[in-house]
Amino acid sequence: MLPLARRSFLLSLGILLLMSLSNDSSIEQLSAAEPATAGQLDVWIGTSQRKPSEGIYHCTLDTKNGKLSDPQLAAKISGPGFLALHPDGHHLYAVAKLDDVPSVVSYHVVPGNGMPSLEFDNALPIADGTAAHVAVEPTGRTLLTAQYGGGSVAAFSLNRDGSLKEATNMIKHKGGSRAVPGRQDSPHAHWVGFSPDNRFAFVPDLGLDKVVIYKLNPETAELTPHGYGKVPAGGGPRHMKFHPNGKIIYVLNELSLSVTVFDYDAETGTMTAKQTIPTIEQALLRKELFKSASEIRVHPSGKFVYSANRGHDTITAFRVNEANGKLTVIEVEPVRGATPRNFNLDPSGRWLLAAGQDSHTLASFAVDGDTGELTYNRSNVTAPSAICVLFQHE
Repeated sequence: MLPLARRSFLLSLGILLLMSLSNDSSIEQLSAAEPATAGQLDVWIGTSQRKPSEGIYHCTLDTKNGKLSDPQLAAKISGPGFLALHPDGHHLYAVAKLDDVPSVVSYHVVPGNGMPSLEFDNALPIADGTAAHVAVEPTGRTLLTAQYGGGSVAAFSLNRDGSLKEATNMIKHKGGSRAVPGRQDSPHAHWVGFSPDNRFAFVPDLGLDKVVIYKLNPETAELTPHGYGKVPAGGGPRHMKFHPNGKIIYVLNELSLSVTVFDYDAETGTMTAKQTIPTIEQALLRKELFKSASEIRVHPSGKFVYSANRGHDTITAFRVNEANGKLTVIEVEPVRGATPRNFNLDPSGRWLLAAGQDSHTLASFAVDGDTGELTYNRSNVTAPSAICVLFQHE
């Protein structure tokens, strides 16, 4: 056994060595490069009715290197365009056609080795036609759908086990801004979502040039008209997202390919527009036969916003002004596919997955956490008619 004095000396030397290593910049850089959440993330893919799609697909994202596995069919159903997860992560909902009837469909997510499976729970018809979007509020008691063709929002109550209970509300929007003939002659509800405090629901309506706001009672799955936020005429609001601070709303305008930034008053549930910025310079769109904005996402850090441009087939990255939430363009990145109807950021904000509806692809991009820039990861897999990208959560 070593003498006490020598043992004390060696212990002190070891402590000094550890302190030196912890202060070494190269050690810090190595630790930062190793993600704490290394592993596989489950990804659900919603698709259109067009062939070769057969329903809902599943793949995985390697969170260490951003590589994607080849998507596999998880549930056969017609046109499960948009998907939503219950807050418990154990139920997945799709808006689709079941026996040719526009419906909202509930599945139970069953964990499995390598790939979870979807077990059919039940379904309820949507009275006003096929839905363009679906969302579940944070307490898991109310589900909403937006009907583009019908210009309406529908509410459904959920059972405690996550299955669908009953239809509770159907509200049809009225009018049309008529700023863009043929596209805005009538209402076209396009998205549904909720305020961070779950007091209000929001429905961007492309035909009205408004984001319609409703008071939400999650216990009874009831909606009450509350007001609206207005975008510039001809904008055609499609999707929207809150900034993580809950004080700023970003609305993507499909027709004008622009983003309108709103201040949000959580106490009164009101939106006040303060900036509208193009996603693409008009000069770059002159030769496009088709041009349409599709999806918008806010980085988990709140430092960046991203939006997708169909026709131009790119994603625009914006920097967020920390003081006021306004946007400036960082870059415009090709999606390595055709018609990016949807994309999503993984929960860590390190990876962006872009779905190409017409190229039947899902492409992976690395996100620079300091600059917001995107780098194509050279992982691009076949995803039939992909129009929704949803990450599984626990």
